[in-house]
Amino acid sequence: MSDFVVAVDGPAGSGKSSVCREAAKRLGFGYLDTGAGYRAFTLHAKDLDLEKALATFDYQTSTDPENFWVRLLGQDVTESIRTQEVAERVSLYAKELGVRNLQRQDARSRILACSFPGVIVEGRDITSVVAPDAAVRVLLTASEEVRLIRRSGDSTETPSNQLARDESDSKVAEFLDPLPGVKLIDTTDLSFEQSVAALVEEIDRFRG
Repeated sequence: MSDFVVAVDGPAGSGKSSVCREAAKRLGFGYLDTGAGYRAFTLHAKDLDLEKALATFDYQTSTDPENFWVRLLGQDVTESIRTQEVAERVSLYAKELGVRNLQRQDARSRILACSFPGVIVEGRDITSVVAPDAAVRVLLTASEEVRLIRRSGDSTETPSNQLARDESDSKVAEFLDPLPGVKLIDTTDLSFEQSVAALVEEIDRFRG
């Protein structure tokens, strides 16, 4: 079990996945991308009704930032969950209560099972629901304009879909405004290196 949990929320294009993974590498921490679980479920549910998809869903993901992978029913889907088709459909399932409860419980279980001395957990409602008692709670964000520019090079998700996904997810998860006790890190005017440094600095403040 990790003794030190870092919870990070943020909208698409804020840089949270790449920043959190790099910070985890530098700190020797584990890394948990909770969004991968939602994407894996979306891929799994493609040809199933919701009830059957929930009953048969079985995925695994690494928490090693140096060797990140996702498997669905034993098959590697690390690249498959990043397609445009999955990106366009993931919000349909993310708003389902049954799916959210499944994913939240799964995330908590993976935090408990993580063998690294610390773990950075990133997603949508991590600071508010999944790990509200985390040692460090951060909202990583950026202006809408910058987020769209950052996503413009990502062929798996169009800017309009990104905004629609944020709007849909914001109805069922807290990730646009920091809750009390949550540190806001705005990366609008920060480079990637500066963003990683800002997160590491915040974590180090609490590690003593």
